[in-house]
Amino acid sequence: MSAIVLESTITCPECGHPKLETMPSDACLWFYECEACHMLLRPKAGDCCVFCSYATVVCPPRQQSSKNCCGH
Repeated sequence: MSAIVLESTITCPECGHPKLETMPSDACLWFYECEACHMLLRPKAGDCCVFCSYATVVCPPRQQSSKNCCGH
């Protein structure tokens, strides 16, 4: 089993602003506000969190299994 990655770059789909963030290790993040344009990001359909939708690395719970962290 490989190590869990906690840092991921999330990119706003509206303005393209990237930001390196530390993900929570035990929870989904359902909302994220872009610091540049203030758009409120929500997960895309079928994704459990904003990191799974808009970031370079999926969330830690999803890294640990093939399912979405909310059980889908």
